[in-house]
Amino acid sequence: MGTSQTGMGAMPIASGGTGFRVWAPFAQKVFVAGEFNGWSDTDNPLVSEGNGNWSADVSSAKVGHQYRYVIHPLRGGTPIWRTDPRARRVYSEDDPVGASIKRKNNGYVVKPTYFWDSGSFGMPAFNELVIYQLHIATFNAKGKTGTFDSLIEKLDYLKSLGINAIELLPIIGFQGEHSLGYNPAFAFDIESSYGGDTEFREFIKATHNQGMAVIVDVVYNHFGPEALDASLRRIDGWYEGDGDGVYFYNWPPRRDWFGPRPDYGRSEVRDYIRDNIRMWLEEYHVDGFRFDSTIGIRNAYGNNNDPKNDISEGWWLLQELNSLIKNQPSAKITIAEDLQENEWVSKPAFFGAGGAGFDAQWVSRFYWDIHNAVVVPADSSRNMFAVRDVIEQRYGSDAFSRILFSENHDQVHADKGNLRLPDAIDRGHADSYFARKRSTLAAAIVMTTPGIPMIFQGQEFLEWLAWTDKTALDWSKKDSLIGGKIFNLYRDLIQLRRNWYNNTRGLRGQHVHVHHVNDNDKVIAYHRWEYGGSGDDVIVVINFGHKSFPSYSIGFPTPGTWWNRFNSDSDSYSPDFGNFGGYLTTAGSTDPNDPEHMPCRGNVGIAPYSVLIFSQ
Repeated sequence: MGTSQTGMGAMPIASGGTGFRVWAPFAQKVFVAGEFNGWSDTDNPLVSEGNGNWSADVSSAKVGHQYRYVIHPLRGGTPIWRTDPRARRVYSEDDPVGASIKRKNNGYVVKPTYFWDSGSFGMPAFNELVIYQLHIATFNAKGKTGTFDSLIEKLDYLKSLGINAIELLPIIGFQGEHSLGYNPAFAFDIESSYGGDTEFREFIKATHNQGMAVIVDVVYNHFGPEALDASLRRIDGWYEGDGDGVYFYNWPPRRDWFGPRPDYGRSEVRDYIRDNIRMWLEEYHVDGFRFDSTIGIRNAYGNNNDPKNDISEGWWLLQELNSLIKNQPSAKITIAEDLQENEWVSKPAFFGAGGAGFDAQWVSRFYWDIHNAVVVPADSSRNMFAVRDVIEQRYGSDAFSRILFSENHDQVHADKGNLRLPDAIDRGHADSYFARKRSTLAAAIVMTTPGIPMIFQGQEFLEWLAWTDKTALDWSKKDSLIGGKIFNLYRDLIQLRRNWYNNTRGLRGQHVHVHHVNDNDKVIAYHRWEYGGSGDDVIVVINFGHKSFPSYSIGFPTPGTWWNRFNSDSDSYSPDFGNFGGYLTTAGSTDPNDPEHMPCRGNVGIAPYSVLIFSQ
């Protein structure tokens, strides 16, 4: 007889003991060993259920006990000791139980928590989201690493900035002291150095109490490669060629760029990933997911334009996961890092057909065209038509299917040879006038273009050191004169983006019209609106050049007084900014032949490398 419990992994039994179930279809025999039996590899056999699963109830196994599976392969040879692939907590140091047993990566028997108070939080509407991407270990490091508790200390700060969604780089268990998070070894384990599952729940509660959503980064395009020998790799001894066993493709396309690719064609592997999503939703109450490298799930070689390389079962999995998430009782968001400009990724999935079903996806084209427009040294090389095109770009009918950014963890990662944006603009002088002017120009475009804006940790106070998983964010920059004033600029932009003062509703709207493109003088202007009218219509004017203009003619949608809500040249954003321009404007009617096809026109004053935002 197997276990009396349903489900997989280690399942505490209400009446006492623990039920164990593991998928090992090519095993000859399976045992569970742990603190409850002196780590005996023969005392507690699991019974084959005839479907690849092995299970048993062990009355002596209690919550908190460490354990591992001992698997005898059909091929014979030495028994394999393996961490439970579904372990809710993994002990990452040498086992202290006995000198002869010293093994890393033992699982713990953990009682999953489904019902707990995470407050009355409700997910903000997608058109109101402003996302802050951060890495637990380096965001607010205390001692060797940051933790969920040290992040809680900064929630008031993030709220004061105007953030209402935090995106965490992967927090699943990894091997070693430091990690970007993209080498997942134990998909159901919350990294212990960050505080583990208990502290994570406390973080969720605290974040929801502040009115902020939590988005977690999940990695299903590969597992490992580190520590796979302790858990998933060749778990029951079976493999083909030089493959990695039953959890993975053992033939092309068996690997993506980063490690072994899960075999999405096996129902048990899809169940493993689906159950992982359920864990985040039901046991931790997260509000959304950012899927790493979806191109590695849906396409064998990352060739978006060649359907013969599609992994059909990878597409199906993405559709299944998005359907599961959308069927939750409260709103959630799913975000794809696909980077292939494929609108089908964020099209709805119907009955296994159509798109992958993501709500939004990262936009590589937007990043690069804005990056190039502010980084290139010569004004003459800035392409205003490329800027216009990415401001107006969208996937299908929904402007908020795009995640927009001028920095993210990949693009500022030192090990990839990348730089923070201010340093890329003026290498070695990242706090210079030009670096500050043009990096904040990019931030203003992110906040005023239709889509969901995202910033990376420290961007809001001009952190210029390239990021690594070992380099703590330098909070002294926030308290400096320059960093503190740049923070004010980001805060004011975010408040306008969220219609804080009820006079810039158009920045939350679906609509944009880039009505002015001057590629000679490097000035561009666009109209944003939701429904139109006073307090809704917004005009954004951007000067990408070094010249100031005391009276520059721009089209407006309606006549009357237009108030300047934001001028990035204000000295409240830097002591050497000039307070030039930014005065209110009176727009008068034009004739039908106006070159911008706008019903009104007014004159604005704008400083070099600056942004103005107007509304009525």
